[in-house]
Amino acid sequence: MIFLNFKAYREGFGKRALELAKIAENVSERSGTYIAVAVNFLDLPIVAKEVKIDVFAQHIDAVDFGAFTGAVNAEMIKEYGAKGSLINHSEKRMKLADIDFCVSKLRELKMISIVCTNNVSTTKAVSALRPSFVAVEPPELIGSGIAVSKAEPEVVERAVKVAKEVCEEVRVLCGAGITTHEDYVRALELGAEGVLLASGVVKAKDQKKALEELVGLC
Repeated sequence: MIFLNFKAYREGFGKRALELAKIAENVSERSGTYIAVAVNFLDLPIVAKEVKIDVFAQHIDAVDFGAFTGAVNAEMIKEYGAKGSLINHSEKRMKLADIDFCVSKLRELKMISIVCTNNVSTTKAVSALRPSFVAVEPPELIGSGIAVSKAEPEVVERAVKVAKEVCEEVRVLCGAGITTHEDYVRALELGAEGVLLASGVVKAKDQKKALEELVGLC
């Protein structure tokens, strides 16, 4: 499983967001690999309408409908076709109570929650909230090009172990620095069920080739 986060990169915004989502759809179909994309709020309704692969929001706020200026809640992203949302990315940290609210709300709406964590102890705490996925991403490796599956393999192995001990249903993703097919395969060997990545594909000179290489098509 591959979850591709477009972040707020220029290469993953507007017209280019749709182009990249269609590349992901094409590579998914040809490789038989599950590939989903996480796009910004502005692009979400357009991308979700134009591709068949799953589209996620990059964040939601821990609020219901009401007087919350500037907030975007789970019901809003569902209305526009999102499959679920990333939660607590290292670039968008949240309080534990707010993570709990968002995970519970997404579960209630039959949507997918992907909660990002930065270490084993946080992974253990978050797993108790029963999210769909926990994505382990040591912050110092994000965008570094150094894969956590290589630099800190023990973090992935221990994260998988503690997550399953707390909640057998939770699935673990490996994030931070994932760029190559070798990184992807190594993450799976360590017990992860997939990867969460961004710059390795989104900021690549040839996005299609980068994604094809990641899944092993070239």
